Amino acid sequence: MKSKKLIITAALCGAGTMKSQTPYVPVTPEEIAADAVAVVKAGASVIHIHVRDDEGKNTMETERFCYVVNLVREELAKANLDAVLNLTSSGSKFSEDMRLAHLPILKPEMCSYDPGSMNWANSYIFANSPSFLERLGTLCQKEAIKPECEVFDGGMMGNIEYYMKKGFLATPIHYQFVLGVSGGMPGNADSLAYLLPKMLPGSTWSITGIGRDHLPCMLLGLAEGCDGLRVGLEDNIFLEKGVLATNAQLVERACKLGELAGRTIATAADARELLGLTKHV
Repeated sequence: MKSKKLIITAALCGAGTMKSQTPYVPVTPEEIAADAVAVVKAGASVIHIHVRDDEGKNTMETERFCYVVNLVREELAKANLDAVLNLTSSGSKFSEDMRLAHLPILKPEMCSYDPGSMNWANSYIFANSPSFLERLGTLCQKEAIKPECEVFDGGMMGNIEYYMKKGFLATPIHYQFVLGVSGGMPGNADSLAYLLPKMLPGSTWSITGIGRDHLPCMLLGLAEGCDGLRVGLEDNIFLEKGVLATNAQLVERACKLGELAGRTIATAADARELLGLTKHV
């Protein structure tokens, strides 16, 4: 029987949410670190991290990534808080070497693993080549980093099984369903009904919906017994129509929904146990 504990992941800023959309999105290292503290205090046990350059634009530059993550770790330690850090590996415009370089240096407990390419929002190619996925899977196993398999479209389920059979992914798999991206699967019950039976045995799963699908996907996930909910300004900037949210507010709402569904909110230690993580630092 699965644990009733519910993992809340906070995706703080992503690659695209800008200050012009909401003043609450953290883009500087100091803002990202401050929001990391705020979301853990609000109930998040996992923090999903992208970093930005001095102009607030997405970057995978290794030195910047290390500076931001080390600052996050320092601020969490100062506040006597514990969290699982989940670092992105996505960023199509950057070299595959750069997308991997920060992982063996920072040794996070988790990183994103996007098992396929797609026409993101019908505007650009979200590229994850077979060679990159093989390299990332190999690196994750070498460094004992848990891949978070982010699923945007149905065919990615078959890709996960393929890379598992080839030895690049190890079971149990953790699936992160990201629904409602234009070009991927919509954020509705039909999508989830298609995806869930295709998970490999013994897997765990979390769900998020983009924009207007954010709240419906949380409710769908709870109805289906998800292991986790992902929220944050990477995925959605509104608390309700016309009302901008902070990351902490989105986490607080997810915790309340989980508790109403009879779930206990997981601590970082709980998340490590549920996901089988290896703590390095």
